[in-house]
Amino acid sequence: MRVSHAISATATFSCALIYRTAYCENSANCDRVNIMHTSRRAFLAGLAAIPASLSLMHCGSSTTTKRPNILLAISDDQSWAHTSINGDNVVKTPAFDRIAHAGVLFRNAVAASPGCAPSRAALLTGRAHWQLREGGTHASFFPRELQVYPELLQKAGYHVGLTGKGGGPANFEGSGWEHNPAGKGYTERKLTQPIEGISNLDYAANFEDFLKEKPADAPFCFWYGAQEPHRAFKKGIGREAGKRVEDVKVPGFLPDCEEVRSDILDYYQEIEHFDAHLGRILEMLEKAGELENTLVVATSDNGMAFPRAKATMYEYGIHMPLAMMWPAQCPAGRTVDDPVGFTDFAPTFLEAASVATPVDTTGRSLLPILKSEKSGLVDDTRKFAIAGRERHSHSRFDNLGYPTRALRTPQHLYIRNFAPDRWPAGDPEGYHDIDDCPTKSYMLENREDPAVKAVFDLTFAKIPGEQLFDVVADPDCLHNLAEDPAHLELKTKLSADLEATLRSHKDPRVLGTGDVFESYPRHSPMRPQLGGFAERGEYNPKYK
Repeated sequence: MRVSHAISATATFSCALIYRTAYCENSANCDRVNIMHTSRRAFLAGLAAIPASLSLMHCGSSTTTKRPNILLAISDDQSWAHTSINGDNVVKTPAFDRIAHAGVLFRNAVAASPGCAPSRAALLTGRAHWQLREGGTHASFFPRELQVYPELLQKAGYHVGLTGKGGGPANFEGSGWEHNPAGKGYTERKLTQPIEGISNLDYAANFEDFLKEKPADAPFCFWYGAQEPHRAFKKGIGREAGKRVEDVKVPGFLPDCEEVRSDILDYYQEIEHFDAHLGRILEMLEKAGELENTLVVATSDNGMAFPRAKATMYEYGIHMPLAMMWPAQCPAGRTVDDPVGFTDFAPTFLEAASVATPVDTTGRSLLPILKSEKSGLVDDTRKFAIAGRERHSHSRFDNLGYPTRALRTPQHLYIRNFAPDRWPAGDPEGYHDIDDCPTKSYMLENREDPAVKAVFDLTFAKIPGEQLFDVVADPDCLHNLAEDPAHLELKTKLSADLEATLRSHKDPRVLGTGDVFESYPRHSPMRPQLGGFAERGEYNPKYK
């Protein structure tokens, strides 16, 4: 038995060297690989001494070395609290819950940004959005030289595809991309009876088409990007489905009234649409015998499209639902409290597939956590996750954004606002960084009502340059502790940690060149017609 183990280890080690040698001979990233100080001739001679049958057994498609399939399921605008397993008693998410029970539920997952394009860009590249030039802001270009994990996996033999919303919004064609960086689109299958406010794509059926095209011996990488629960919702869809307004738990930063409760029910109904298609996809994989060796990730890109959530750095803007499973490799039924971020996904997928991670990746693979048997705090080197935002919508003159960075620990959220003189929700009276919706309209129309005024000011008024929240005691982020002397030491430490991390990333905002973000053109419809260079799709010469 010992001899057998030794031979097996030798063959496996040889397979690793074959991969590493091939990578170093065809890449500029050789400094990432620990290459044996053995001549190539000596190495090949030693390899030839290994019996061919043994090499095939260990370098081929055995169950122990087979590369996993990778499935990313990402909704559009969903906060962490709104899944059944995370404690919401109204919304029903059996597919998300299934993944969590069969793998890991992450309780401190942080989006890269509270807006879709920069958050998805960080997910695709494994780098913070402030490192991606135009690709890290909303609706601009996406530089072709950016390395994205789907393309790297495709080059390594993966069958890659997308249905629904991938990266972006961005001008991919003008940037030189053949298709969305998330993969080739599968969009032929449509719903026979589409519902107003919900995409007519039959996501699960399109995945079925993708799966049928997969070569028998190839693993797959698929991006299921639902367009739900992005607004607009069909008003009253939640009640029509039998949900009751009295059952809704309203976050403390929103008015507790029937109009808002009904709006939340409509949002829940769209979450359930996303989850239903995810459930169908999981069933297809199980029937095909592929689920056991599929690394499944279910999450969202940023928070719910309500005031003081999406496009803000508060909990309901950046704290994401996240469940992951890989039945063949990862122990099930665990809950993890480590702070993790969207830059961690790409290196996780690449490591699982035995594909080298680009040298400029700033995220870290989650495989050690996934393969651990621990719950709670698993990796004591993961102290915090970071997030940020620049432009969300064209809601200020001259395309100005609201530059912000944040650091999130398991207990605290520290926020630094680089332009506190600007209106955080967009210039009055449009406040276009908040999606138009019944809740926003209600707050604007009733702002002088004492029951509404306090939460209105929290959302629409200007905010200080620093904010600090205890997100365990105050998940609604109502009580800013930044000026509390009792929290001065903590604030100073978190500020220093954020500053050091941003400097290590060469973030223009801390290097004094942050105005570059204001220069990038915008390539999607403008909310207010403020005019200027961005509306013409040009770079702003004032900042370039």
